[in-house]
Amino acid sequence: MEPAFENIQAKGATLPEQAAEQISKLIVEQHLTCEDKLPSEFELAEMLGVGRGTIREGVKLLVARNVLDIRRGKGTYIAPNPGEIPDPLGFFYYPDQFRLALDLAEIRLQMEPWVARVAAERATAEDLKKLREACCVVEQDIVAERDHSKNDVLFHVAIAECTHNLVVPKLIPIITYAITLFVSLTQSRLKAQTLVDHREILDTICDRDVERAGAAMERHIEYNRALLQEIVGRLGKDKGELPSSTD
Repeated sequence: MEPAFENIQAKGATLPEQAAEQISKLIVEQHLTCEDKLPSEFELAEMLGVGRGTIREGVKLLVARNVLDIRRGKGTYIAPNPGEIPDPLGFFYYPDQFRLALDLAEIRLQMEPWVARVAAERATAEDLKKLREACCVVEQDIVAERDHSKNDVLFHVAIAECTHNLVVPKLIPIITYAITLFVSLTQSRLKAQTLVDHREILDTICDRDVERAGAAMERHIEYNRALLQEIVGRLGKDKGELPSSTD
């Protein structure tokens, strides 16, 4: 069967790659979201004029790129954040995780205060409701002495979503890895400060206080960086010889 592909951008692409490209185009054109189930393998083969094997391989490519999500017993759905993978920049493979944590803090200091300011300016009532809920879940984790890193990340993600900026969500993996790494390296030693900081960030965003929101976020990250520097200093290492996280 001859493939009925149109507007293939990748010259010399294999049939599965072309199938993946067309399925991606379908997702965009039909405004599909994570609530939507992809047409069946048979339906896609009919639509694109290729064999089911080609569709199967194309779907695998999109699953690997986190565009599609195969749910056992339910079918194939659009991924919640298509194209976004947990560690796209390969941070896990940096041998010196302490140095990486400090460098990530520098990046966060440049980025997240601005995100907080824009969130304070643009957040909708629904955004603020989600932000309050996210903050409360982190507080519950900390009070119950549970690992709060996952929900800490979700709080910062909720702030980023308040910006309604199309690019900001793509920066989330940097924030995600930075927070998870920080909690791991410091063994959650800033729990009490996190409670105070998160509540202040939440309140300033809800009050639409743009400048105070940015300042609150900056203080929050500075506390994180200061603790990391203290740990490194106590280990008797200068910044040029930071220990690895496995020391």
